[in-house]
Amino acid sequence: MSELREHLRLYLVTDPEMCRARGVVETVGQAVAAGVTMVQLRDKDISTRDRIALALALKDALQGTGVPLVINDDVEAATAAEVDGAHIGQGDMSSVEARARLGAGKILGLSCETPEAVVAADPALVDYLGLGPVFGTATKTDHATPIGLSGLAELAGLSRLPSVAIGGIKAMHHAQVLAAGADGSAVVSAICGQPDIAAATQAFFPEAQP
Repeated sequence: MSELREHLRLYLVTDPEMCRARGVVETVGQAVAAGVTMVQLRDKDISTRDRIALALALKDALQGTGVPLVINDDVEAATAAEVDGAHIGQGDMSSVEARARLGAGKILGLSCETPEAVVAADPALVDYLGLGPVFGTATKTDHATPIGLSGLAELAGLSRLPSVAIGGIKAMHHAQVLAAGADGSAVVSAICGQPDIAAATQAFFPEAQP
């Protein structure tokens, strides 16, 4: 579990539109080289077949880095591509079904927006929680009301599992996210589509700057 907490420290969620200039694979490669510790493939507008193909390309790009790759809301693709796991939301398939399909050795993440959802998350099925949205974000227009840093602290305090905060998080929020009790920040626009992917990633680690 401690290793997973470290992987959650800077968690990149891909966005096909924001990554369009470089492509998802190149964006992820640059971000991982600069310090991203986990990657989630999220593209809700392509077929499972295309998602599998993209996952295989990302898996190849991540080979040897030790950075886990999970797929959002497509356990079938995660299984077919043999990536590290999947991430599901409250409205997707149940944790019981997702775990049964993935198998015991894979990572399963679950999005939680309320204290009730956090408490209900079963550590026997789920490996980590995505908590939020912390702030409003244009990358997911159907998100729930932002919970803020105080709401994040409440959810993280209730969690029996490692957790990553998501929703409008920028580099300037990262220290506050960690202070609130989350193990890391999940980001989209703070890295995807930025003019300098490496610099945008390294901004989350100011203590490592010369």
